[in-house]
Amino acid sequence: MFFKNCIRLFSCVCLINVIGCTESEKKSGSLELTIENQLSFDREEVVSIPIEDLDGILKNTSPDNLRIKHADSTSYLPTQWVDIDLDGSPDEFLFMAKIAAKNVNTYILVADSTIAKPESKLTTYSRFVPERTDDYTWENDKIAFRTYGPTGQKEALAGVPGSTLSSGIDLWLKRTSRSVINDWYKGYQTDPMYYHRDKGEGYDPYHVGGSRGVGGIGIYENDSLIVSQNFMHYKTIAEGPLRTVFELSYDPWSPYEVQETKRISLDLGANFSKFEISLKAAKEVPNYTVGLTMHKNEGQSKIDVEDGWVRYWEKIDDAYVGEGIVMPTKEIDSAFTIVSEVPDASQIYIKAKPTEKLVYYAGFAWQKSGQVKTVEDWELILDQKAKSIASPLEVTFK
Repeated sequence: MFFKNCIRLFSCVCLINVIGCTESEKKSGSLELTIENQLSFDREEVVSIPIEDLDGILKNTSPDNLRIKHADSTSYLPTQWVDIDLDGSPDEFLFMAKIAAKNVNTYILVADSTIAKPESKLTTYSRFVPERTDDYTWENDKIAFRTYGPTGQKEALAGVPGSTLSSGIDLWLKRTSRSVINDWYKGYQTDPMYYHRDKGEGYDPYHVGGSRGVGGIGIYENDSLIVSQNFMHYKTIAEGPLRTVFELSYDPWSPYEVQETKRISLDLGANFSKFEISLKAAKEVPNYTVGLTMHKNEGQSKIDVEDGWVRYWEKIDDAYVGEGIVMPTKEIDSAFTIVSEVPDASQIYIKAKPTEKLVYYAGFAWQKSGQVKTVEDWELILDQKAKSIASPLEVTFK
């Protein structure tokens, strides 16, 4: 019997012959689950299972002993536990699922410490970077981002040359699947231009300045955007092969005294960071608005409110970059562009309805990474992301 949209655990041990169970699995206890993709394109996504839905199979063993594989395979998949509330106990079990269009896959969960824990050659990663003022930087196998912290703000307000006053989101263009953050910042220690030159793995040619970059927020009022300054505090929640999660908090900003905490996560293989922003204002705000810079207005912009995305396609040096924001359509009030001669003021905006929790996805793809060749390729990625948000993979336990 299946109960869709509500994950329920009926069996703790393998009391009958379950398809795909080996003798070792039958002895250790196993659990079968299915994952359904209702959309018309293939999907490869990180699946998260709350630990409370695994209480039965974990009753007599440590969460570290949990393994998972496709029912038709003998190879187990890399996994990750996330302690989302940082209380010392795991909360979510992660694994990567590959599901063909309009298809259902079966997976077997096994509690068995004798099965070697698979390792991933790829990873996600994030960290605070005190050696470059105080950036916070994050990446996966496809993309990388950074934003700016309290020391940068202090120096900028004091007029220190080269400092950054911005809550915008910066991009690092990658064309390697390996982690680059530590190496690029190490090179920066002896050469401040180190990661601004492409040595074959990518570089940082992207300009944020006073703009929103890709996914910074503000309040749109009287034909202008009110924004916060740099983040003041950070909290790294998870690093791992499948997902990195962290939080950034800001001093109260705007006449509305908005208290803002960004929870940002990035999954392996994804072109988008997920932004879950907690917002509490002393006065009622008119909106929250997410921005996407158009730099010098030399690229192509497009707004698709019906499908829930905006994008910009621009040439940076000798290759094109597609940038975009995807937001659930029910949250969108309007979207529009502002073209200005003022530096960093030309942007695409998605205006969201006032809320205490704003959720959206912001990301990009670089032509030289091999992920996109044309703007149509980028629009396909945006369209599929929007559809995937609206139709999550359905997980059902037997």
